[in-house]
Amino acid sequence: MAWAVLLVLLSGSWGALALEYRAGRPWALAWGGISLVMLGLALWGRPWAAALVQGGLHVALLAWWWQLRPSLDGEWLPELAELTHGWVEGERLILAGVRDFRWQDRHRAEPCWETRDYDLARLASVDLLLSNWGLPMISHVMVSFGFDDGEVVTFSVEIRRERGQAFSELAGFFKQYELSIVAGDERDLVGARVRHRDERMRLYRIQMSPRARRELLLAYVEEANALRERPRFYHTVTANCSTLVYAMMRRIVDGLPLDYRLLLTGRLPAYIHEVGGLVPNHSLAELQARADITEAARTAGEAEDFSRRIRQGVPGWE
Repeated sequence: MAWAVLLVLLSGSWGALALEYRAGRPWALAWGGISLVMLGLALWGRPWAAALVQGGLHVALLAWWWQLRPSLDGEWLPELAELTHGWVEGERLILAGVRDFRWQDRHRAEPCWETRDYDLARLASVDLLLSNWGLPMISHVMVSFGFDDGEVVTFSVEIRRERGQAFSELAGFFKQYELSIVAGDERDLVGARVRHRDERMRLYRIQMSPRARRELLLAYVEEANALRERPRFYHTVTANCSTLVYAMMRRIVDGLPLDYRLLLTGRLPAYIHEVGGLVPNHSLAELQARADITEAARTAGEAEDFSRRIRQGVPGWE
């Protein structure tokens, strides 16, 4: 009896949530009602009947679930309307769909999408950016690539939300959102979060060989191009702003360990420090204290040298 009760509870809970987020509340309520009836059968001495009915319905639900496909079509938020993509010509990386919005407030901005090119031979640095909105253990992860001619491009793995669509961590388990990679100017991707969303931003210089820097940058471009051709669903655990970067890094760095801090991204600097990825000869506490660029980003505003200003005082920038 206990096994049948557990089966019905698991199937009923998962199915109700899946239908709530993908089919609507009436379907979720109907599934919940059927599951309650099956739970009653299991508790009243008919476990096999309950298991067979619930199991058969669950197989049908899974058949529907697996045919759901992500889409490139939607009424996307303006800041997610375009998908970054790129290609290499000789030593030049050309990126189309680079975002450089000018934000008036949290929701309003002057749109600007550009095509920019970067000299791969001048790629000089990689920085990790962590943006926190109040939950100590969870931060949004972005990666900036700097060139010795002063150019900087930032990549952010984003949920591609539609107009009026709110974000929910729980919904992220149930094919609610598409995944996107946005490349943009730091004045936009960093500045908007600090000035208009009141998020706290930290920046860490990452120690990588020239070969690894180049491979990571091109891996971002490859992933962005793939999403433009074959869209994917965002997933709260398996396809998010940190696990996607980890998957790219594992192709570059042999033996990079899997770690719970890839999900608890507020602790990600400690993980990177342990594997030797942060600036040497500094304690983790010092690096964390000097990584906070929130006030520098607020002060820099829309300055042309925004990227230089926010890095002053960060270990490794010199």
